[in-house]
Amino acid sequence: MFFAYLIVKHVFSKKFNEEVGIMTQVSDLEQSLHEEKILILDFGSQVTQLIARRVRESGVYCEIWPYTSKNEKIRSFAPKGIILSGGPASVADQDSPRIPDEVFALNIPVLGICYGEQAMCHQLGGQVESSDHREFGRAHVDVVEDSSLCRGVWARGSREQVWMSHGDRVVKLPPGFKVIGTSEGAPYAMIADEGRRLYGVQFHPEVVHTPHGAALLKNFTHNIAGCRGNWTMASFRDLEIERIRQQVGDKKVICGLSGGVDSAVAAVLIHQAIGDQLTCIFVDHGMLRQGEVDEVVKTFTGQFNIPLIKRDASDLFLKELEGVKDPEVKRKTIGRLFVEVFEEEAKKLGGADFLAQGTLYPDVIESVSVTGSSVTIKSHHNVGGLPERMNMQLVEPLRDLFKDEVRDLGREMGIPENIVGRHPFPGPGLAIRILSDITNDKLDLLRKIDSIYLEEIRSAGLYDAIWQAFAVLLPVRTVGVMGDGRTYDHACALRAVTSVDGMTADVYPFDMAFLTRVAGRIVNEVRGVNRVTYDITSKPPGTIEWE
Repeated sequence: MFFAYLIVKHVFSKKFNEEVGIMTQVSDLEQSLHEEKILILDFGSQVTQLIARRVRESGVYCEIWPYTSKNEKIRSFAPKGIILSGGPASVADQDSPRIPDEVFALNIPVLGICYGEQAMCHQLGGQVESSDHREFGRAHVDVVEDSSLCRGVWARGSREQVWMSHGDRVVKLPPGFKVIGTSEGAPYAMIADEGRRLYGVQFHPEVVHTPHGAALLKNFTHNIAGCRGNWTMASFRDLEIERIRQQVGDKKVICGLSGGVDSAVAAVLIHQAIGDQLTCIFVDHGMLRQGEVDEVVKTFTGQFNIPLIKRDASDLFLKELEGVKDPEVKRKTIGRLFVEVFEEEAKKLGGADFLAQGTLYPDVIESVSVTGSSVTIKSHHNVGGLPERMNMQLVEPLRDLFKDEVRDLGREMGIPENIVGRHPFPGPGLAIRILSDITNDKLDLLRKIDSIYLEEIRSAGLYDAIWQAFAVLLPVRTVGVMGDGRTYDHACALRAVTSVDGMTADVYPFDMAFLTRVAGRIVNEVRGVNRVTYDITSKPPGTIEWE
């Protein structure tokens, strides 16, 4: 649930009265901010998060819950509309996911997407069957009737590009429904029961490959469900500051600062709420990019005047990582040492009651199984509580935000663009971009390569057009010719991708002149490197990082 924080209880009556006043303020702010919200029920789609992002981009707050959510919980959330996501199951299967009864009992607008449309038809008296003509990828929908879902976006008689991903299809509509759009493989690609405000689409409006999909979703949330769109980062900031004050009271908070976007925004937000009750601890593990340590210290102690402890533990990390090549062992070693060093510095402060973390909403979503029993695809270090020995409670002010919302919140608070607009950077840092054992020499090589690459990207005005760009030091040496002599030096790979949220990614299409210029600079300026390659693998099948 939204803002599921522990409430700090005060013993003295003065403190109690102060808390009541704060709670009243929070209640008023929260009511204003969340009086209109959309619930998204997840049936296991790989792109459910995109639905939420599109809804929030239109100024409407929403949450993603598993389809197994109880009727009472759905009712108490009081959504103005419900969106049913896609999913991999077939409604023909005996144990296929079902829509909770409360969804239709609430008499509010419902939009079913892909599996959501099929499940809605199946449960309301229609018929769904497997089809020999499956549709995967780009397709076209012919709009055959007017509908509130299409108003102002798609006109009757038009043919529109969409993104399909289905094998089953609806072959008979439930009573009260009409067809408003068809495709080659789906005779009921868009359906509507305008009287009950129930809608279904076989395609995915949330993906960028459906060009007007976001406008269709906005029609549902604003025109059909009646949301006005008052979800902004300014209103979130005000509410969250009061939440933090309510939770923390007069206690102390420590925050592990990494220099990344999430921890930076969390730290500034908490500092705006409670001032010097917050102390940040910055553990330098020696795996950061060139100049990052000084940049972090300068920004947070200078511009924001946030109490900051910097611990240089690079020698400790390098010693523990000596000879380690396996990427998972690297991650676990760095994670363990980080906690140990962080705890050492926290104890020197004389203790704290709260630990701040930059947990984001995708971390929370991906750590909860849709069915409660599926295989965990990804575990997150920011989700799941704290070791008991730390004896602290969590403050997670960004727990309900997506990455782009965190960036917008940072801009709202005046954090410099070089921090809020920074490309994603892994916690283990350069350790997982050196595809072999870690040494100081290799770290220095990679820092120089990476610095040249990013400098050229910025000089070309391309940084903000790229989701993530970085260099990888390969575990091979190659023969080269430099100055009429034979060399046998390191090879490196450059990577740059575009993406909306990191779930999928396309290669950034640099022109050859740019790549040639970068490669020339690296080979000429970084002694020990004689070959540069460019990774042209998309995600999937590859991942963004190499390890």
